[in-house]
Amino acid sequence: MQHCEAAKRRVHLVNLDPAAERFEYPPSVDIRDLITLEDVMEELGYGPNGGLIYCFEFLMENLDWLEEQLGDYEDDYLILDCPGQIELYTHIPIMRQMTQLLQQWNFQVVGVYCLESQFIEDTSKYFAGVMSATSAMSMLEIPHIN
Repeated sequence: MQHCEAAKRRVHLVNLDPAAERFEYPPSVDIRDLITLEDVMEELGYGPNGGLIYCFEFLMENLDWLEEQLGDYEDDYLILDCPGQIELYTHIPIMRQMTQLLQQWNFQVVGVYCLESQFIEDTSKYFAGVMSATSAMSMLEIPHIN
């Protein structure tokens, strides 16, 4: 965000993590205005992973909300902060549907896969992280930076 701001580029944070609690920068668009993981877990009795999937299914059923929220930023850079649960990117097609939808709305989409630095110290963790990143790349079918 700092780099884009220093380069005089308009950039906005879009929070798509319904469990997020703290941000370095305030989000311009926040899924928690639509649904929160805490509410889903409390009201429906779901665990964190099931609740997260429910939140994204709810978002996909309320795409008019997302389209309205993103409509004001068509010429700006958007950083979509997504949940870290790997299942959303490797096993369930919901994030692929989200990226395809954004492309239909004429957004140029690229994925950035961040791996924790501790994974570099251990060969088996590093290999697992690389395999997860590769799986996400093939599932999402978008340009990727790992």
